[in-house]
Amino acid sequence: MMDHLLDHVRPYLDRSTENRIAYIQAQRWIGHQVAMQAHERLAELLARPPALRTRGLMLVGPYANGKTMIAERFAVEHLKTAEQQRVWVVQTREGAGLAHFYGSILQALRAPVGNGRNVGRKAEQIDHLLDSLKPKILIFDEFHNALRGRSRDVEAVLAFLRRIGRQFDISPVLIGEVAVYDFINQTAEMATRFELLAVPRWQYGEEFLTLLDSLEAALPLARASDLSDEKLARMIFQLSEGLIGEIVAIVAAGAAAAARSGVERITKSGLEELHYVPVSKRQRAPARGGLL
Repeated sequence: MMDHLLDHVRPYLDRSTENRIAYIQAQRWIGHQVAMQAHERLAELLARPPALRTRGLMLVGPYANGKTMIAERFAVEHLKTAEQQRVWVVQTREGAGLAHFYGSILQALRAPVGNGRNVGRKAEQIDHLLDSLKPKILIFDEFHNALRGRSRDVEAVLAFLRRIGRQFDISPVLIGEVAVYDFINQTAEMATRFELLAVPRWQYGEEFLTLLDSLEAALPLARASDLSDEKLARMIFQLSEGLIGEIVAIVAAGAAAAARSGVERITKSGLEELHYVPVSKRQRAPARGGLL
């Protein structure tokens, strides 16, 4: 009866419905092929010998497709075994200009940021921190936020990325939408500094069906849902539009509803009752009319 579940998931069937739903809704790591490739490439950057001209990495793809989780998972795994933290994740701030960009770095390095916009002082503070902390990898999440300012500010950000490699032996990793790829490849000089690792939307096929099977095995429902069955799989794919964040959200919502209702399996009718609206259609969703 429970053969569809992973061994460590089966004991959750004996817990309360509330506890099971909390487990279903918890964030979970999905080690798909692109995610594992990204971790391997990040590990290579971390283990590389010193260099005057370091190479970096771009993780580029659409929103809600797992890029941030890939980076954060790698950073956490590094912290578990490292004697000294060498991987830092910078959440690039919204807003144009160097002050915002430098503020993101200072916040990530746990330094006092202050309210001033003295860019020169922030740059000196960052240099001092990089010299003392000696990071090997700086991961800039949502890096496209830094590319929305004036052209001279964007050029200064790119110059910063070049300089930290030469001066501090740091490999920058840029995570974001396709704008990141476009900006980096505007010049051959920057293009040679960054390797692309695309995180594309999922296509309907064997890998997608395997992903659904792995999700089903990780969610404590007493009955098998057969998510990789053609009709159910097609429905999930269409609702998610190939975005892994949406795939997980849809399956988790269906599983939570199944646990609450006592049905104990995800069904096509159960997913229909969620009235889930794909991302591309939310601007025109019927619910929007009620907000006017």
